[in-house]
Amino acid sequence: MIVIKNCNLWTMEDINNEKGSILIDGKKIVEVSKEDLSIKYPSIKVIDAKNLFVMPGIVDPHCHIGMMEQIYGWPGSDTNEITNPITPELKGIESIKPHDASFKEALENGVTTVCTGPGSANIIGGTFTILKTKGKTVFDMMVKEEVAMKMALGENPKRCYKDKGPSTRMANAAILRNALTEAKLYKESWDNYYKEIKEGKELTKPSFNQKYESLKRVFEGLKVKIHAHQADDIVTAVKISEEFNLDYTIEHATEGYLIPEFLKEHHVKCILGPTLGDKSKYELKAKSFNSAKVLYENNIPFAFMSDHPVITLNTTLAQTGLFVKAGLPYLEALKANTIYAAKIIGVDDIVGSIKKDKDADIVIYDKDPLRYDSYIVFVMLNGNIEVNKL
Repeated sequence: MIVIKNCNLWTMEDINNEKGSILIDGKKIVEVSKEDLSIKYPSIKVIDAKNLFVMPGIVDPHCHIGMMEQIYGWPGSDTNEITNPITPELKGIESIKPHDASFKEALENGVTTVCTGPGSANIIGGTFTILKTKGKTVFDMMVKEEVAMKMALGENPKRCYKDKGPSTRMANAAILRNALTEAKLYKESWDNYYKEIKEGKELTKPSFNQKYESLKRVFEGLKVKIHAHQADDIVTAVKISEEFNLDYTIEHATEGYLIPEFLKEHHVKCILGPTLGDKSKYELKAKSFNSAKVLYENNIPFAFMSDHPVITLNTTLAQTGLFVKAGLPYLEALKANTIYAAKIIGVDDIVGSIKKDKDADIVIYDKDPLRYDSYIVFVMLNGNIEVNKL
């Protein structure tokens, strides 16, 4: 057992910017208190945080780490299968390279959990996975193997398939709607088959289709992540999601702040970013750090993403600081990188805050982590000390 004491504690729960201590036993947090727990447990190991800034590990809800290695070019890039715009049968985890140097860099910069998967070349691209940022194999790192089906609208599929189609936004929408319709009919045929067999009837088994076998899970609770930057693409994504009753989030949501009334009316959840960096393509023309403030003021749920390597995971808090500079409240900004991110991808029961029974993923900074001159002096992942400069 380990006690971290005397810290400026930011749990993202009920203790924030207060002196406190944390008790860790193995992989888990077992107690959090404003009191000094080393007094209660005098014989265990103590880490004196000396009024340093302590918060949960960062959770990135959308990136491509492990799939798009930064320095290797084509040999290290397995993010987009640009051979068919509809590829729901693909599993992002089967492209993950655990020895991608970005995992080590992410961990050393306080990022302990990532949701990573296929890019946005395809209208339906395959499934995302959730990993911790250290392990020799994907099985060592895995939190959840398949957590969401990636879909995309807008400029990316238009560009990637412009010579062979689809080449317009209306074609993107039509192809997506057709695939969902076919998958729904496929599911209904199998559901009916099993129902009739259970009742003792003899029926011909429906034909197996790998694409629809995977895609039908969006009608069984599998989340959907829909890449959409422009306001018109966001509206189309919402419309189609509501038609098929999907559990979805809007990824990027760059122009979401221009239509907050629509987002609020339709109860849209946004994974916002990356906002750091240049406006590298047309549909980023309205990119603004004011976006998070607008979403917050309209009570629209959101979290921050890096889209690594679009912006690398070690710049996560640099981006966050600029949202705060534009008017987003400080604690809300930290939560958008931790508990809100964990909640929006469905793992807030184990990560995203410092709370009893959650994984002991803890980061200690020498000062306010949004300051340009702050340093990480301690990182704990699953209860193991990975960085210790105290």
